[in-house]
Amino acid sequence: MTEKARLIYNPVSGHEQMPKNVADILDVLEQAGYEASAFRTKPEKQSAQKEATRVANEGFELIVAAGGDGTINEVVNGIAYLEKRPKMAIIPAGTTNDYARALHIPRNDIAEATKVILKNKTRKMDIGQATFAKDIQYFVNIAACGSLTELTYGVPSEVKSALGYTAYLIKGAEMLPHLTENELRLTYDEGVYEGKLSMLLLGMTNSIGGFEQIMPDAELSDGLFQLIIVKPSDPVKLLKLMALALNGKHVDDPDIIYTKTRSLKIELMGKSKGERLPVNLDGEIGDYCPVTFKNLQQRIEFFVGE
Repeated sequence: MTEKARLIYNPVSGHEQMPKNVADILDVLEQAGYEASAFRTKPEKQSAQKEATRVANEGFELIVAAGGDGTINEVVNGIAYLEKRPKMAIIPAGTTNDYARALHIPRNDIAEATKVILKNKTRKMDIGQATFAKDIQYFVNIAACGSLTELTYGVPSEVKSALGYTAYLIKGAEMLPHLTENELRLTYDEGVYEGKLSMLLLGMTNSIGGFEQIMPDAELSDGLFQLIIVKPSDPVKLLKLMALALNGKHVDDPDIIYTKTRSLKIELMGKSKGERLPVNLDGEIGDYCPVTFKNLQQRIEFFVGE
């Protein structure tokens, strides 16, 4: 019996280039031996997520997520909690495409990204689970919280392209006068951190905001998060830390805790108790603290590049 594949694509990603490529993508899926069909996401919330759940429950063997990191995140949220999960492939058409970068998928050529499927090389990937007070969400690349979090995602892609990591230093200098420190209790495999911090990053891959040195020891299938805790620091030290982080030289700094963990619990303490501290998942606000993270080792099988 022929296996079925469903292309779930965001029509506005990548300067609206996806619609004109749908026929060619379906043709490649047919070449790979699949009975292929497509779904164009709608403007309403969780459109891709709901479609992913539907086709997974119908027994589709492959879902191809075409769009930016947000589209990939939605599809993952649609299938990560299911007992029987289809394989996934990625066709990047966003601005940063962090997850595609981590999987060595061509990021500037839709045709070449699609042909990765023909090579039939797959890998079972870890998925992050975030349990909030009212719901459970999933992520594939990064969870973050703290007042410096905006730095990770707040730099426009065109500015990053022109200035590289200098753009982050400029953005950081802009933000410094407005920074606040959150008082938290963090419980992870190696212990507990209680106190103030500027930012927390919980990573699944080594690619964050287009840079590959922030989490230099990241593995994709080992069941471990990379945890970075940025302690409170004066503005001059924070600028120095940002420069070091973007070059991968920050992990030994005394103002940084860098470790690996299978789980993490974040609770508000002291004056921060009762505040609404947002948690960013794959570039979008997921919900608010408190939250407990768990690494779901090798949860979803992805097609990967060389």
